[in-house]
Amino acid sequence: SWRERQEKDPFVKQARQEGWRSRAVYKLKEIVEKERLLKPDMVCIDLGAAPGGWSQFVTETLKGRARVIAVDILPMDSLPDVEFIQGDFRDDEVLAAITEAIGNAGADLVISDMAPNITGTRVVDQPRSMYLAELALDHARQVLKPGGSFICKVFQGEGFDAFVVDARRSFERVRVMKPKASRAGSREVYLVARNYQL
Repeated sequence: SWRERQEKDPFVKQARQEGWRSRAVYKLKEIVEKERLLKPDMVCIDLGAAPGGWSQFVTETLKGRARVIAVDILPMDSLPDVEFIQGDFRDDEVLAAITEAIGNAGADLVISDMAPNITGTRVVDQPRSMYLAELALDHARQVLKPGGSFICKVFQGEGFDAFVVDARRSFERVRVMKPKASRAGSREVYLVARNYQL
């Protein structure tokens, strides 16, 4: 069962020992270390942030020297140096709050670990997950400053190749990574796009 697998998962145990909110931290950690994407005083937007592991990692790695704006429909316990906006980032009010939070300069990094509620039926789950990835890419295009970066969870399957092609229209460099913390049997990968071109 899912619970048994969680209890045996080495990344779950490690996250608990090290005080991280989720095992997903190790996926982001591997990506940003390979790509060197975290810089002091950057502005980072975390879409689908709850429970907050990715926001926690960014702010702790940069020792609070970053503006992290976390957004989620679900509630999230507060984190030091993280501004949390609860709501759907597609809503005009939420989008206005994000825009106000980042200011005129725009964001340096948009990260998204969003996934739909999985039904186990691929013909249902794949379109839902691609829709979330497309929303995240669209949002990144709205808020990133030129030269900014974008990290997004995507599931390989129908629509995936077209999504990568679409991202290449806006970013100078796009690669697909599967971090060690992504379960081997999962179709989950991460699109890492750099140097946003307006």
